[in-house]
Amino acid sequence: MQIREEFEDIRPYFDKEINPALQRITAVPEFGKILEFLFPEKKKEDIINNLLNVNTAIDFQKQFMHPLVYSIVDKTSKGLTTSGFEHLKPGTPYLFVGNHRDIVLDSAILQVILVDFGHETSEITFGSNLMTNQFIIDLGKVNRMFKVNRGGNRMELFRNSQILSAYIRYTLTHKKTSAWIAQRSGRTKDGSDKTETGLLKMFNISGTKDFISSFSELNIVPLSISYEYEPCCAIKVKEMTSVARGIPYQKEPNEDLVSIITGITRPKGRIHLAACTPVNQMIHETEECHGTNEKINRLAALMDTTIYRNYKLWPNNYIAFDLLNKSQKYSHMYSQEEMEKFAAYTNQELSIFSGDTSLQRELLLKIYANPVINSLAVNS
Repeated sequence: MQIREEFEDIRPYFDKEINPALQRITAVPEFGKILEFLFPEKKKEDIINNLLNVNTAIDFQKQFMHPLVYSIVDKTSKGLTTSGFEHLKPGTPYLFVGNHRDIVLDSAILQVILVDFGHETSEITFGSNLMTNQFIIDLGKVNRMFKVNRGGNRMELFRNSQILSAYIRYTLTHKKTSAWIAQRSGRTKDGSDKTETGLLKMFNISGTKDFISSFSELNIVPLSISYEYEPCCAIKVKEMTSVARGIPYQKEPNEDLVSIITGITRPKGRIHLAACTPVNQMIHETEECHGTNEKINRLAALMDTTIYRNYKLWPNNYIAFDLLNKSQKYSHMYSQEEMEKFAAYTNQELSIFSGDTSLQRELLLKIYANPVINSLAVNS
């Protein structure tokens, strides 16, 4: 496959590169430990032998990643449900823009759902900050991940945005392949999902037509993912505590890797992923706006609204809202038993903090309450 030279640094592996990468991956001792955790009922030697016969990214995703993700879901959740995917057309490339709660699982869960609904898997964005060694780079690129370069000076950031924008549009319009990207840089920490206007501006850089036409050819579908229990809750509270106290937050060595492992292994309760109203069905509402910035702001608000309307709100969300607001507004949405269970969970998550934990408790409650607040704002 021929590809534009400026995409060489960020692209996923070509199929001819898949098997050599899998040979490197399976030779890493830690990979065998991962297999033992995820597939205890299978011999890791059998899995490795099968992988060494895989020669395409699609086969890797369907033969290995699909059962792996379902193994994670089976072991760490109480079930996965979906909505909206029945309205998408197989064979049509979409740009999925999702709220971002977990580094790996948000996009990984999307892939298995796409396959189950008769679609090909998508390409996936992969932050350069996560590419810490060859093993992780190989795992990402065999899984159809393309790199988002982070950091650099102002000119470097703009050039990286140009390349990323062009690559995403090229993937959708020339390769006819879907792609996933988070609605913001980094995970939502406080449970209040918001599409960054900078992301939409990045999409627009590569557009050569008018505003509506340029966005329409991307076939953007917002995604709304809801975890009953945030697997990285305590990690997020720790970061928010630092920010709330006016202390610049410094990540610890390998913190991103710890977050990936925590997100995969910790309990999540129930999970719901919704394919929301496609942007092409609502982008006409930007016609009344003046100037590109106003159109971008309006489009971001429209995307946020459909994400909020497609939240799956769990008893925990309503409990947190009532506790945070010292009310009983949603007491009919949960039982006393569910209240006690959430209280025990809260105490467990806060046990890593010492001294007065009132600030941390408030921040934790906001993680769960903000989806209710956002949903209330667009449905009232």
